[in-house]
Amino acid sequence: MKNKESKSHLPLRLNLLFFLIFLLFSMLILQLGVVQILYGQDAQEEIDRTDQDTSETPVPRGRMFDRTGELIVDNEPILAITYTPPKNVQPDDNLEIAEQLVDYIEVTPDGLLSRVTERDVEDYWILKNFEEAYSRLDDEELELSDSEQYQLVLDRVTDEDLADISDEEMNVIALFRELNQASALTPHIIKRDIENDEYAVIAENLNRFPGINVTTDWDRVHLFGGSFSNLIGGITTTRQGIPDENSDYFLSRNYSRNDRVGISGLEDQYEQYLAGQKEVREHITDSNGNVISSELIREGERGKDLVLSVDMELQQRLDDIVGEELTEAIEEHPSEHLNHAMAVMMDPNTGEILAMSGQTYERGEEEESERLSDEAYRAVYDAYEPGSTIKGATVLAGFEEGVISPGEVMNDRTVRLPPGQGGGDLTFSSHNTLGSLDDIGALRESSNVYMGFIALRIHGEMRHQYDFSNTNMTHSREGFQTLINYYSQFGLGVETGIDLPYETTGNTTPYGTLPDPGLQMQFSIGQYFEYSALQLGQYVSTIANDGYRIAPSLVRQMHSAGDTDGLGPLYKANEPKILNRLDMDDHYIERVQEGFRQGFQESSGTGSTYFGDKDYNPAGKTGTAEAEIYERGELIAEVNNLNLVGYAPFDDPEVAFAVVVPHTDPNSDHQTNLRIGERALDAYFELQEERQGTTEEELEDEVELEEDNSEEE
Repeated sequence: MKNKESKSHLPLRLNLLFFLIFLLFSMLILQLGVVQILYGQDAQEEIDRTDQDTSETPVPRGRMFDRTGELIVDNEPILAITYTPPKNVQPDDNLEIAEQLVDYIEVTPDGLLSRVTERDVEDYWILKNFEEAYSRLDDEELELSDSEQYQLVLDRVTDEDLADISDEEMNVIALFRELNQASALTPHIIKRDIENDEYAVIAENLNRFPGINVTTDWDRVHLFGGSFSNLIGGITTTRQGIPDENSDYFLSRNYSRNDRVGISGLEDQYEQYLAGQKEVREHITDSNGNVISSELIREGERGKDLVLSVDMELQQRLDDIVGEELTEAIEEHPSEHLNHAMAVMMDPNTGEILAMSGQTYERGEEEESERLSDEAYRAVYDAYEPGSTIKGATVLAGFEEGVISPGEVMNDRTVRLPPGQGGGDLTFSSHNTLGSLDDIGALRESSNVYMGFIALRIHGEMRHQYDFSNTNMTHSREGFQTLINYYSQFGLGVETGIDLPYETTGNTTPYGTLPDPGLQMQFSIGQYFEYSALQLGQYVSTIANDGYRIAPSLVRQMHSAGDTDGLGPLYKANEPKILNRLDMDDHYIERVQEGFRQGFQESSGTGSTYFGDKDYNPAGKTGTAEAEIYERGELIAEVNNLNLVGYAPFDDPEVAFAVVVPHTDPNSDHQTNLRIGERALDAYFELQEERQGTTEEELEDEVELEEDNSEEE
């Protein structure tokens, strides 16, 4: 009976079990259905999701040529190792690559290791000792944000923690640091200027290092060494990238933070042309960040090539001339304050700079040490009292104001001033008593007195007398400003407009109070006001070209990158830019031009000793300014500034120049300014003659070759 009851319960239990299994399967199917119907599309989209990303690869910068087609600045190819990380790369991934790569890349103390910081070492230690590092946080600190936690962990890394890091690990850290600098999908140079054997080893093992590649990078090379190089300017390294102070500007123009950009000189001024057009690629990545495909969207194009106005052969000759004359002046008359000399040569008809030199003499104890350094930027950035070189502008101001008339004669003799006038001097005179002179003679023989009376009359003092010692002279702020305004028409005291990122405007406000008439006389002969060599070059060019002030320029043309080593198609030409025309009668300008001609060519001219026998028909004006040097408000030396401006030929000018030699010894008879000016003009015309001779010889050779070919036929 019991067995029968047991048998009857067995099917019931089996049925209950099957029913439970059925319910479980039903719930599972229902759940799968819900997932499929409600979330299936989202799940499939997540699986199929792809992202579009773009990467931009920089291209070499544009090159620079001189006006004759001589290559000045080039891009020298160098071998490099790059890293292109995938999207969402983690520090662990980079560390793994660094640990493998360290056996194949040489890490040197003055190379990659020199860039390692204490923070880099701490980051490495935390990554290698993650659990220990974070065990130093208490429960409350673990509730903070990730960045706050990490900062606390950093703060608790001790010297003892880092003491056990080996030299081999330091090499890994150096590579790890470089890998971490890379942006997703964008090649980043981790080591450049590598040797051929290192290049070959990496190239053979690329499959072992995800994202690592070998490529060709470039270095900027100045082919003429230091000559003119500081006006060409410099660029940042990939380590420096775009300057922090201008980051918003560059980032808004599609630069990357590690892009090399111009930071001075022409490299800065013409950055938008020299930088070129980056190569752009579009990458399709899946949800895991893996690249599915990559497509070229825009080909890269090297930056535009610049053709400069500078003649590098003339530039080198001018550098030698300025350096040699400066050295000789210092050695003949040792003066601790004479250190610099500057010279500018330009085309007065176009404003193009033909050569611009600035040489600095370094006083070293070792006799064999290099004495001279190229600092051509001083011709643009430094300003000094110009002396009598500006007397041409003073005479023209007098004509235009109607305070003198062409041919008016004055007697050059000492003028006595009231006490306290003219900077404390009681008299005002020329270098010698010159006697009766008209305006042309005053320029020829450099009369201070003639200019002084022009200044007094512009100032409102119309009495023509030579003894003001017991009288009150007329004061006029308007007269002071009038003289400044006339000078500015020549580019004196204002920006010249040169195509460089910065230039000095000089100094036309040496006194905060109303200048007295005696000082007005000093201003008229180039005392106290300060101008650059470039401003003086623009000033004399304005006189040479009949009154047109033209902006100086260093770049003539821009060319697109070509298929050969030569210049590509013309992209843009910089036309001469006329800033203003002198508001003066042509006849007035002609009288100043004649005064300049006589100053160089007539026997009584102040520059005739050096220029009187030249066949290239020069014209110009000498100038010596008395100056003082102060340190901490204390007068330490009284010096002279030796200056010179000129142009040639007089009847059809093709070159103008300015020379500034500041802080010379007043007792020295070394006329450094005149010696530089003479040799500079000689060099210019000698070079033209040499090239003309070469051209004629080439033509003769071509004719002879044609005749020989005809005879053979």
